[in-house]
This record gives sequence, structure tokens and C-alpha cells, in this order.
Amino acid sequence: MERWLRFKYVFIAVFLGTAMVAAAMIVNGMRPQVETRQPTEALVRASGKCAQCHREQTGAVVHEYELSKHAKAGINCLDCHGPVAGQKPMDHNGFTIATKLTAKNCARCHAEQYEQYARSRHAGSAWTAVHGKDGFTDAQLAETARFHPEAVDRSANSLLGLEGNSAVVAGCESCHSVGRPNEDGSFGTCTVCHSRHAASIELARLPQTCGQCHMGPDHSQIEIYSESKHGVLFEAQRDRIDLSVPPDRLTTNDMPVPTCATCHMSGLNGIGTTHDTTERLSWYLFASVSDKRPTFAQGQAHMKQVCTQCHVQKSIDAFYQRAEAVVASTNQKVHAVTEIVAGLRRDGLLTPKPFDEPIEFMEFDYWHYYGRTAKHGAFMGGADFVQWHGNYELLRLRTEIEAAADELRRRAASGTATSEGTP
Repeated sequence: MERWLRFKYVFIAVFLGTAMVAAAMIVNGMRPQVETRQPTEALVRASGKCAQCHREQTGAVVHEYELSKHAKAGINCLDCHGPVAGQKPMDHNGFTIATKLTAKNCARCHAEQYEQYARSRHAGSAWTAVHGKDGFTDAQLAETARFHPEAVDRSANSLLGLEGNSAVVAGCESCHSVGRPNEDGSFGTCTVCHSRHAASIELARLPQTCGQCHMGPDHSQIEIYSESKHGVLFEAQRDRIDLSVPPDRLTTNDMPVPTCATCHMSGLNGIGTTHDTTERLSWYLFASVSDKRPTFAQGQAHMKQVCTQCHVQKSIDAFYQRAEAVVASTNQKVHAVTEIVAGLRRDGLLTPKPFDEPIEFMEFDYWHYYGRTAKHGAFMGGADFVQWHGNYELLRLRTEIEAAADELRRRAASGTATSEGTP
């Protein structure tokens, strides 16, 4: 009898379980297709469905996301990867996601930061420096021209065709894509500085992050920073500096030593924050001959306000005075050299084609490498870059340019100049 009762209960349990499964399958089959093919955000949060695959296929992506502030705030994959206006959607294992993410996806939550970035030189004008106006819509050109009119009406960089496409794609575009015009109407992507899944403030504040692009002989900011007192102190006190504090709550207790982001973007001790990295600048230091920016007075006042969080006004004013003296003297030197080469062109001793004669490379190096280095060194506290990597090289190279120009004129006068006009 007892065995019969056990059999009866097991039979009933199996029967009921089977019936419930069958009923669930019938009900699920009657659900609209939009529910079965496109899981809701609530389901994604509850089931971690994205992570089920990506933990096996791209585990670092899931790990970085789990460390992010986005994860702690309950923001899921679809919140970022869902398509916005102007983006092409694609089916991804039952999920509708954007084919390509841009800064426009981030702007849904970080609209103010995107608007600030969009008016900076990190946006459209970063891309025009390589490719000119190619790839821009009229609206994107107009937006760039509002803040940087000199950066819009230009053709592609003349070095592109000479160095080859592989150098452009793997080299130039790797940095200048920070301002690439996107099909959805936006510029670039925030992940250049913040990374894709960690979305890290700390990463964006590290000088090495800026140094991925701001390095080398043409814009040696990371090398200058590393030599400067700021860079040395940062290394010495790195373990006592908190890079994770939100920008609007950051104080000198958290960061007693500045990094690039501190001076150019952060809201130290209650001053305003910005994602416009040009807002606190006063000179066009990257130009061959540097002029004051249209917002010179405002930019200088904003940057000096940051300086006053650590330095007295007298020292700040003296620092600016020395730096601007270097700019003025470098401008004079560059102008004199460019006039030497311009005179050769006017007299028909150089061909119209760019970068086909040695003296043209010498002239380019003069301002693009050594002139820039001297000016940036002066404004960033890099003494060696003002002198040995800057003014010494300007002095050395000018003698070579003058000698090359004299030889071209001597050959022209004697009728022995080559067809290319080279010595």
C-alpha cells in the first residue's frame, strides 16, 4: 500500500510538472513576435542575457562594464547600444542595436558634455586637419565654422597622398578620428578618452591618456608634462591622488597636483567644468605663427582661475609674461624663415608641388616641430623643450635653410640649377 501511495504521488507530480511546462510553451507561443524577438530592457537587467554570450566571447568587455559607474547605476547594454536617430539598426541575436556607436549615443544622457565637446577643436576641426571638408554635411560644416571658421575652408593635408593610405588610416586617423563626422550628424566618439565599457573618469584624467595623441615632435605635450614640476609631483604623489571624484566635486584635497584634464577641463574647488578643451586657451600655439584666439581674454582668465587654486596671482602673471615672450620671439623666427622659402617660390626656384624639395621639409620642421615645441614648453613649464628641443633646433635649422637657399640662388645665377630647383 505504501509503495502504491509513493507511486501515485510521483505520478501526480510528474503529470502536473509536464502540464505546467506545456501550458507555458503554449502561452509563450501566443506572445507577439516583438516580445519574443526583442527582449525588454527589464529582461536584460534581470537575466543578464548580453553577458551570457559576451562573458564567453569577450570576457574583458563584461568585466570592464561591471566595474563601471554605469553598471552601478543600473544602466544596461541596450541603454547605450540601442540605435538613435540617424543610425543604422541591426539585428544581433534577437536584439536591435546600432551598427556603429557614436558620441550621439552618449549625448542622450550627457547632452551638456557633448555640446561642449562639439564646439572644441577635438570635434570637427580635428578631422579637417587631415581630410579637409570631405565627409562633412552642410550642417556639420556650419557647426564647426561657428567656433573655428579658419578650420573649415581647407583641403586635405598635402602629406596624405605622399605618405600613402596605410599611414593615414593607421596613423593620422587614429588620433584625428576624435572629431570624425558621423552619419548621424554627430562628431567623433567619447570612447577615445573614456574607453568603451569602463566609461572611466579616471582614465580620462590620466596624462598618459592624452599622451596617446599629444606626443611626439609636433605636439610634445606629454613629454613636456613629464619633465615639468607638475609631472614629477604627479608621479611622486600618485598613490595619494583620487582620480575618481566627479568633476563638479573635485577639490585640491583630491588632486593636489594637476594632470592635463585638471587644467583644461575639470571643476577644481567649485570652478565650472567643461568638455571644450579649448575654452581655457588664449593662443593658437599649434599654428606656424601664433595669433591670439578670438576668446583670448576669456580663455586666459579661465585658465588663470585654475592656476589660482595652487599658485599666487603674482607668480601666475609672471609665468604668462615669460611664456608670451617665447611666443613673440618664436613668431619672429618662424616668419623670417617662411619668408626665405616664400621668396624662392616667388622667384621660380621651387616648384608649386608641396614636399618635393628638401628645403620644404626643413621649413615644415622648423615651425611644425621646433617652433611648436618651444611655445608649448613655455606654457607648460618644460624648460628643456623651450631651449634644447626648441630654440636650439630653431637656430641650427635656420642656418641650414639659409645655406640651402643661398645655394639655390647661386645655381640659378650660374645657370646650373636642377629642374626640380634642389641643391
